[in-house]
Amino acid sequence: MADFRPDENLTNGVDVQWVSKPWVRNLLRGCALLSVASVSMNTPATFQQLPQLCFLTFVLDIVLTLLYTTEMMGKMHFRGVLKGDNPYLRDHWCLFDATMVLCLWVSVVLQVFELSGYVEEFTPLSILRCPRPLIMIRTFRIYLKFQLPRARITTIVKKSSGQIWSVSIFLLFFLSLYGILGVQLFGELKYHCVTNGTQPGTVTLESLAVPDTYCSPHPGSGYSCPEGMECVDIQLKRSQRGYSGFDEFGSSVFTVYNAASQEGWVFIMYKTIDSFPEWRSVYFFSMIFFLAWLVKNVFIAVIVETFADIRVQFKEMWQFRGGPTTSSGIKIVQEQGTGWQLVALNTRCPRGLAPQVCQYVLQSSAFHVMMMLFVLTNAVVTATIQFDLHRDTEEYERYRDLVYAIEVGFTVLFDLEVVFKVWCVGLHGYWKRSLHKFELILAIGTTLHILPVFYCSQLTYFQVLRVVRLIKASPSLEDFCYKIFGPGKKLGSLVLFTMSLLVVASAVSLQLFCFIPTLKAFTTFPAALMSMFQILTQEGWVEVMDHTMWAVGETYAPLVAVYFILYHMFTAVIVVSLFVAVILDNLELDEDLKKLKQLKAREEVGTKHKLPLRLRVFEKFPNKPHMIKPSKLPADFPLPKIRESFMKQFMEWTATVRMLLRKRSTAQDTKALLSQAKKDKLEHGKLLTCPVQPRTINMREKKERVTEEIRKCNDIKQSSGLSVTTASTSPSLLGIQHQIRADRRSLRHNTNKDAKKALERMKDTSQDNPPTLGYRRDAKEMNIKLLHQKRQQAELKRKVQEEELRENHPYFDTPLFFLSENSKLRLICKAIVYARYSKAVPTKGGLLTNRIHKLLGIVPYIDWVMIIITILSCVSMMFETPKQRISNTPSLQIAEYTFVISMSVELSLKILADGMFFTPKALIRDFGGVLDIFIYLVSLILLCWLPTSVPPRSGAQLLLIFRCLRPVRIFRLVPHMRRVVMELLKSWKEVAMVSILLLVLMFVFASFGVQLFAGKLARCNDPKIILKEKCVGTFWRGMHVTKLPIGQMDNHDHAPKMLVPRVWANPRNFNFDNIANAMLALFEVLSLEGWLEVRDIMVKQVGPYHGIYIHVFVFLGCMIGLTLFVGVVIANFYENKGSALLTVEQRRWVDLKKRLKIAQPLHLPPRPDGNGLRGKFYDITQHAVFKRFIALLVLANCSLLSVKWRVNADSTIPLATTSVVFTTLFLLEVVMKIIAMGLPGYWQSRRNRYDMFVTTLGVVWMAMHFSLQDEYSNTMGAVVIMLRFFSITGKHATLKMLLLTVVVSMLKSFFIIAGMFLLMLSYSLAGVVLFGSVKYGENLSRHANFSTAPKALSVLFRMITGEDWNKIMHDCMISPPICTVGRNYWETDCGNSTAALFFFCSFYIIIAYIMLNLLVAIILENFSLFYSGEEDALISYSDLHNFQITWSMVDINRRGVLPVRKVKFVLRLLRGRQEVDLEKDKLLFKHMIHELERLHNGEDVTFHEVLIMLAYRSVDISKCLQLEELLAREELEYVIEEEVAKQTIRSWLDKCLKRSRMKAQQQSNMITMLRANQWEDMRALLSPTSPVPTDLQISRAASEEMSPREMDILARKASGGSPLMFHESWDDHQEGDKQRCVSQGRRLTPVSGGLVHRTSAIYPRISLGHRPNVTRRAPFYATSAIVSEVTDWWKNTHSQK
Repeated sequence: MADFRPDENLTNGVDVQWVSKPWVRNLLRGCALLSVASVSMNTPATFQQLPQLCFLTFVLDIVLTLLYTTEMMGKMHFRGVLKGDNPYLRDHWCLFDATMVLCLWVSVVLQVFELSGYVEEFTPLSILRCPRPLIMIRTFRIYLKFQLPRARITTIVKKSSGQIWSVSIFLLFFLSLYGILGVQLFGELKYHCVTNGTQPGTVTLESLAVPDTYCSPHPGSGYSCPEGMECVDIQLKRSQRGYSGFDEFGSSVFTVYNAASQEGWVFIMYKTIDSFPEWRSVYFFSMIFFLAWLVKNVFIAVIVETFADIRVQFKEMWQFRGGPTTSSGIKIVQEQGTGWQLVALNTRCPRGLAPQVCQYVLQSSAFHVMMMLFVLTNAVVTATIQFDLHRDTEEYERYRDLVYAIEVGFTVLFDLEVVFKVWCVGLHGYWKRSLHKFELILAIGTTLHILPVFYCSQLTYFQVLRVVRLIKASPSLEDFCYKIFGPGKKLGSLVLFTMSLLVVASAVSLQLFCFIPTLKAFTTFPAALMSMFQILTQEGWVEVMDHTMWAVGETYAPLVAVYFILYHMFTAVIVVSLFVAVILDNLELDEDLKKLKQLKAREEVGTKHKLPLRLRVFEKFPNKPHMIKPSKLPADFPLPKIRESFMKQFMEWTATVRMLLRKRSTAQDTKALLSQAKKDKLEHGKLLTCPVQPRTINMREKKERVTEEIRKCNDIKQSSGLSVTTASTSPSLLGIQHQIRADRRSLRHNTNKDAKKALERMKDTSQDNPPTLGYRRDAKEMNIKLLHQKRQQAELKRKVQEEELRENHPYFDTPLFFLSENSKLRLICKAIVYARYSKAVPTKGGLLTNRIHKLLGIVPYIDWVMIIITILSCVSMMFETPKQRISNTPSLQIAEYTFVISMSVELSLKILADGMFFTPKALIRDFGGVLDIFIYLVSLILLCWLPTSVPPRSGAQLLLIFRCLRPVRIFRLVPHMRRVVMELLKSWKEVAMVSILLLVLMFVFASFGVQLFAGKLARCNDPKIILKEKCVGTFWRGMHVTKLPIGQMDNHDHAPKMLVPRVWANPRNFNFDNIANAMLALFEVLSLEGWLEVRDIMVKQVGPYHGIYIHVFVFLGCMIGLTLFVGVVIANFYENKGSALLTVEQRRWVDLKKRLKIAQPLHLPPRPDGNGLRGKFYDITQHAVFKRFIALLVLANCSLLSVKWRVNADSTIPLATTSVVFTTLFLLEVVMKIIAMGLPGYWQSRRNRYDMFVTTLGVVWMAMHFSLQDEYSNTMGAVVIMLRFFSITGKHATLKMLLLTVVVSMLKSFFIIAGMFLLMLSYSLAGVVLFGSVKYGENLSRHANFSTAPKALSVLFRMITGEDWNKIMHDCMISPPICTVGRNYWETDCGNSTAALFFFCSFYIIIAYIMLNLLVAIILENFSLFYSGEEDALISYSDLHNFQITWSMVDINRRGVLPVRKVKFVLRLLRGRQEVDLEKDKLLFKHMIHELERLHNGEDVTFHEVLIMLAYRSVDISKCLQLEELLAREELEYVIEEEVAKQTIRSWLDKCLKRSRMKAQQQSNMITMLRANQWEDMRALLSPTSPVPTDLQISRAASEEMSPREMDILARKASGGSPLMFHESWDDHQEGDKQRCVSQGRRLTPVSGGLVHRTSAIYPRISLGHRPNVTRRAPFYATSAIVSEVTDWWKNTHSQK
């Protein structure tokens, strides 16, 4: 589908062939539509109704076949068949065209045989025509031309298809899981209640219970049949029982999928409840939760992610995003009174013929307001139309004439408005605006509508659409509508795609099943279209499939099931997800706008400095500060009273000064401290009127100096040869990001020349956009500083205001106006109220232990106590029934007393501690406090009253209903649940806008329905009577017994009958007689419940064409309206989470941090050394083939549960024995792994521990199987196999990721799920009070009723899935004379219409439309977290796995922590994108090591800490990080770079200093040795007889007790040294030194001047500073300078002596 059209490419040449001309292509596209129309009419039922269509379709097919054949032959001629540049049979589209031509020829030949009579009329050969509707693709494939490269399109398609395939496998996994569970839990459902004596093979309708009831043959495990009946296996064939059930694995998976679609699941559950114990219904509740609410919503996540990728790729196609252009002309910027604004330049607008006064009138606000009022008045008048069946017909006709006259007046008025606007702005100017076009269309349509011929016809739509103009009255609503529907290309294309898909699927299904005469759903194209649309809406789609499967027979039923399931999955899951994706995309902001909104949101947070209104009340009263009189101060005169606050400040200041004086004793420090304390004292009570001064350190200069130092250091290192950089063939991600950051700093701080070089490098490496490289960090840093200053200033202002009020008003912050701040009673109450669990030392336990400790400290102890008491009180309320009430049950009264007393103590403590209303932390400071007081007062009044008589609809019953709000109090006590409520309340604006749009849509269709269908839907309950006058008397009405094909179900003569009176009335659940009933009916239709009944009655009573009305409303309301709720709730969830304003890179970074947080080190031990048995077993168990083999064994073992293991069944023993063999193989696997890894290494992995646990259970079961072989052993075996089935997820990476998505989504949505349960519990308790004694009706039965709270919870859960909730509501709305009104509410069996309407509608909106969509939002969030593609992830899964492997190589103890010195090895061993090249990125390596040392103070570093550090170093922080985090990270990196630079410079300076010292020491030694040598030579010259060194001197030299000079003299004496002038020549002396050095293994060091330093062979080590050095003998310099220096030195020495 990603290819371009083949004929499009032919137009590029100069010689255009006729097959490629535009008019030919357009003609063939039109012929494709004709072909679809022809095949849609080609059915036997259609030809029976309209025989002339038989020849018309035959001629049309021949013409179309010839045209397409001619086109095919022409293309083959011009392009070649198999040879050529672009041969025909090598092109995908050409092959598709050829296939369609072949299908056309087959259809023509088949119709020839049908017309000639050789083929029967209803023949299965019509299936050959089913591919023909696919020719419609030729019409729309022109829209598949993309402006992107084919490779990129192919990549997107492969990625999305791969994800959809993976999610489908994941769905299949859960279907298989619940399918196997269903088989083992239930099995065959074959027992029914029949009359006594009925033989199993001769069951008739008369012998069955009415209605047909399933039962259990075992007493106490299900439903027991009433007297006169018995529970019998009726022994029906499979085709008679139906294809739904849990007989074997195939039918069980089929049933599970049907139930997961939330259609008909509750009736299957009722069957199992009647046949088995009631606790097994948990199976269905969990199945709905996991499959329908979690797993299937993953499809939405896939589509949304794919659509987001497509949006990024095709941004140029859908780039336009803006607001509605309502003003004509051009806008210019002008300065107004309040600033610069955009003002329309009216002079350039087209002008009409009207005078200037009319122009002003048209542009005035009063004119537009007046027209809006006229529109509103018209809508109100339309809403007053109503019809009464019992009212006189003539009176109703007069009323309709009056309404007609009013409508004519409004039509004339709006026509005059159009004429007036055209007169003012001209025809051209009028036509330029879209709103004017809409008004003109309405004016023309309503003008035609008021004609008597067209009145109350389909043109009524134009009249009711006037109300849409009211959207202009609300600018925010108008902007919201434009945001959703403005970019109409996406939404319009999707609607067109859905309609085309529906048409093609209907035509294909028509040709597949039209040969079955009894299948009425596919006899004609309109019937097929309605059936396929019914499957699209999921309402009653299972019935369509079941009827078709029954019609085709048992042989082809599985193929039919697969066909309908695939169509249902594609339409109801993928297409609906596409609508959600489009709406979410329309609500998505542009990347630049996100950044602007991020800054704006930061500015708005925390800048409010006003106190609440309840505290500002004290400002209205005069100041009366608390004054005290000093009593201990000596004075001659009486002292006045002073403020207590001043004395407190003085005492605090004095105490501070004294403490500081004790620390510092010097006078100078004391003086400085006194001045500082005085300054602090003066500033203590002063209001902060100026922002806090920023730091005086110029960070930019500091960073410039750091950068310059680093650059110089690198230059010196390169010049000195300390580091040699080599070019890397594949640079790592760390090196790239390090170079990018260095280049960005160069762009900000270096010269133009360096900046150009850096810019060129960045273009080569990161491909950044040059305008984004000039990132002004300083400006943003100042913005953040100012923002922090504003927050601090606002907080300080609030504190100062509170302090002033506390000082000037003695009753401020005084609970109950008598407890002061320092009251002992208040302090005790505060200690009790705020006491909570806290652990000072971090827990060293596991993750679960830490979470438990964190959970314990989430709320104070008193709140924990009240949470437990409230839960127990709610549990006691669940035992209340209409018969067992609190007024007559002492145990319930005890529970009520306990709750009221406990809450009284709690509220008293909180009020004494924090006050009730006029204190900063008052109990009633928000809606939660009001709710607490309300619940307490209701409970207290009811407990004191305990009424014994509660009439229905009385105040006492209202008090009981208010008491049911008690579970909601847990929202107040738990902070996380309170946060959920606050997040929901924050989205009220968008939810209200969507509600208004849906109300407008409902009002439009309701007004149309009232005008067209009022009074026309009434009918006689006797289907044989058509006229109202004849609907009198009584008749025998057949009773519906069962859906099973027992006997002749369609022939009511065989069914039980009852005598009933004939009644002419509206349908029971809906009518369109007035606007209120019509709105209620459409609201029920909007929930996709009951619309089939509305459609069928409209088609039967009014006409078949009026069925379009309800189909259009369902399509608009469900496909667009309800998905708006999904999109808005998800968008608001992202906004509250802070991710709505995140860019794509920022969101990926957030996902990456979450992904790294849950990553764990590998628990796989290293391979044992050597190639022994352990090594071979290790290689075998870790091989991919072995793992796949084990996975196949698991699947084969689970396949043994395809049938139920019964005790007496013949197949149970062989299946169980085979399972024993599999268990033995799994035991062998465990043994091999333990041998290979060792028991400690094996136990490290959680997966291995789980396998060992399951295998151990399997061994236990093997013993039970061979010893017992009863029901318990079979159950144990099934449990072991099911536990083994879960291990398959750990063996497949995709299943593991998707399972993690579901599990984490479930954990994160814990408080949302808990909130849903609390709301359901509150509604169920209220339902028991309101509808607990209502008589049974059509859907209110023994399974679904409100008699007890558990049953009410079951009914409410059923309502969430939409299973006939509207019918249950109508059953609860019954009134006399159908029911009997009693004295008390538990004595009446009537309902309450008003209460039922509010109860059911509010519950359905809150839970189904809002709360459930939060689950979708959480799944979307976690899907991108776990299932991001390798190309989308900042750190891919392969990078993460590489790091895990490297870490496990170093962390041999598997502790998860390493010292920093070992982390160096980890970083050096990394390969791939995380590789650190020590030759090229040596400085980066130093930065990373120093960061770990600095952040963790040299202590051990954990796995996650190193991983997070690598993540920061691997991403572009300027794009991925938000502003605060970016500034903090940059600050940290600058500090690290500065410290590393200082260390580098310090180490380099130390080296240089040591070199210089060594060189100076060497020179000093040279001079010293020279002087010593010359001195000895002089002495030897003056005294020729030199003494020979003694043995003592030699021993001193050997023990290093002799100075270097003495050693040199000693050496000369030992060698028989003579005066230097009498020695051999210097060359000979050098040669002798060379020989001695070579013999002793030493070397000669060349020096300047061509001389050589001679290393003394017998000199010991001589200390130079603190490092050993070898003394070198100075050479003899025969220069005058040296001689003169020696002479001077000699003279000075002898003169001193």
